[in-house]
Amino acid sequence: MTDQTNESISRIVEHYDGKPELLVQILQSIVQAQGWVSEDAIRQIAGELNLSRADVHGVVEYYHDFRTEKPGKHIVKICQAEACQAMGSRELTTHANGAVNSDVTLESVYCLGNCACAPAVMVNGKTHGRVSEERFDALLTSLQEAK
Repeated sequence: MTDQTNESISRIVEHYDGKPELLVQILQSIVQAQGWVSEDAIRQIAGELNLSRADVHGVVEYYHDFRTEKPGKHIVKICQAEACQAMGSRELTTHANGAVNSDVTLESVYCLGNCACAPAVMVNGKTHGRVSEERFDALLTSLQEAK
């Protein structure tokens, strides 16, 4: 981890007055700033908040938005909840796994709140409904064209 990253994490912890009870908010800020939470960051956060690494790691692993690996340039989430499964999200996920490249981080999530328009997909924070394999490919193409 670079000195700049260490300083950034320290500033975030200081912003929350170093309160261990604000660990979730601290982690959210780190993910917003850096995109993920590395093992080095977990170690640093634990030290600065006087928590065990296991305590911090447990929170990171519990919430799906706290990644422990550097994500791709684009985040694509495919809903796996019941309504979306009934409308083909499992098949869409299989298709997506073969269609994405290293610029895209593909995540399975449970409920994007768009059940009436299943299957639902979120691309870089924007929700899309009734996503077929063809529409998914079009969404990927639009990401590549936006480079």
